[in-house]
Amino acid sequence: MKKLLLPILCAVVLFSCRKLDQPITRDYTDAAYWRTADDALAALASCYENLSDDSYYFGDEALSDNGFVNGIGYKAVSTIAAGAYDPSNQRLTEEWKYRFTCIRKCNIVTTNIDRVPAMDSTLKHRILAEARFIRAYAYFQLVSWFGDVPFYTNLITIDESKSISRTDKNQVLDFVQSELTAIRPDLPVNNYTGANGGYQEKDKGRITRGAAIALSARVHMFKSEWQGAINDCELLINSSNNGTYALQNNYSNIFTTANEYNSEVIFDIQYGGGRTHGSQRNFLPQTVALLRSTLVPTQDLVDDYIMLNGKGIKEAGSGYNENDPYTNRDPRFNATILHDGSTITDFDGKVQTILTKPGSNPATNSVDDQGASPTGYYFYKYYDRTATNYSSGLNLIVIRYADVLLMYAEAKNELSQLDAGVWNQTIRALRARAGFNDAGALEFPGVAQDALRTIVRRERRAELAFEGVRAQDIRRWKIADQVMSKPVRGIKVSGGSFRKDANGYIIVEDRTFINPKHYLWPVPTFERDQNTNLGQNQDW
Repeated sequence: MKKLLLPILCAVVLFSCRKLDQPITRDYTDAAYWRTADDALAALASCYENLSDDSYYFGDEALSDNGFVNGIGYKAVSTIAAGAYDPSNQRLTEEWKYRFTCIRKCNIVTTNIDRVPAMDSTLKHRILAEARFIRAYAYFQLVSWFGDVPFYTNLITIDESKSISRTDKNQVLDFVQSELTAIRPDLPVNNYTGANGGYQEKDKGRITRGAAIALSARVHMFKSEWQGAINDCELLINSSNNGTYALQNNYSNIFTTANEYNSEVIFDIQYGGGRTHGSQRNFLPQTVALLRSTLVPTQDLVDDYIMLNGKGIKEAGSGYNENDPYTNRDPRFNATILHDGSTITDFDGKVQTILTKPGSNPATNSVDDQGASPTGYYFYKYYDRTATNYSSGLNLIVIRYADVLLMYAEAKNELSQLDAGVWNQTIRALRARAGFNDAGALEFPGVAQDALRTIVRRERRAELAFEGVRAQDIRRWKIADQVMSKPVRGIKVSGGSFRKDANGYIIVEDRTFINPKHYLWPVPTFERDQNTNLGQNQDW
């Protein structure tokens, strides 16, 4: 699908060779469209275009305590993270516009597809299901950031858009949930054979039944509906009727172009062909990507990676040595983050050793340099060496099977049902895949629910770091006001003019997160100027 996306989108605009029975016109008209199944597919491709992009995907990491954006990049997320924003902020203004543009595109498909004459019924229902999924996803994103939002499934007029009020978020989420359930029978599974309702090879990248189920589980988690999440997860864990999913053997290989569409991927944003993203130039060391490093990991994220024996770095018996902090750590740490002494093969095939401590020689990637990471760390996951001129065609994974296992473990624990059997299916399986072999990390710890909650949340953070989920996790857990009201910290240094905490760690920036104000973004100023019926969220 990624290879066909751009040509299909162009076809929406150009559609040059048309049937003779269409109206004679030099301009695009609604009457000249919806003549063939290809018209419907092209309109659907436009919906896919608005699922998400790299600025949202990677920028969301800096809306959490995992990441930091140095400057105003990624649509000014740094001001949101710092708690220094207002309703005119670029990210929240564009988020609103981007999602409602997507919703309108989907409504165009659902409203007009019946106009295509003699359309194959199976294809028609599949297109409708895909459009409804994308619309549901857009509404879920809007509600998660803004709470109550305008809600409609028809093609409203400009005048209507200037008077519509917001719908209660719970009603919108109920709609999202009902849509994701209703469309499942019309979506193929991910076997890519064309048999038994599965996609053919050429359809890779389209929405599948598994994606609808997994997103439904995520919505249940957002609403703290634990049994609903368990039920959805079990449809993917215990049955192959909804798709065949499994953990990959190698954690790092998941995020490579050579291994796209692997058995772990359930739902991803399509790139390739004419659509690429250049975010890696902002998160790699400047000696690799030849650009300032502005999207970087935090010390708090680094500190949350456990030791090989399964203990947190502050736990007794962990073996953690502050003077040798990167030894015997969770293998996913080195697969996700570059630190002082890490090596990386650059685009020219040369192996570079990354030095981040002040006074390093050369100092290009150290915290001393203005173009280097201010925390002394760099993201490594999603580095694509196959990129042409640094522009990657690598798909960005929204939900993978590991996430399903983590949601299942979390929901089970919230109902006091996380036992050794569930542990072995989920946390143990993930850690074994990552490379842990110490019994302390693999065996069920048999601790109380609160302690298990800490373990599960830490596991989720390590497994899914730099995949854009942490910002929503800390909000649904209601801990954002705790973790986002701390300074952004970098590596421990001695001497120099750096601002440091009492333990010698660099303080990059102070942050503030006010409860309840910052748990929801304000309705953008521009939208309220156009529509006085939108109102505003609490304390804004």
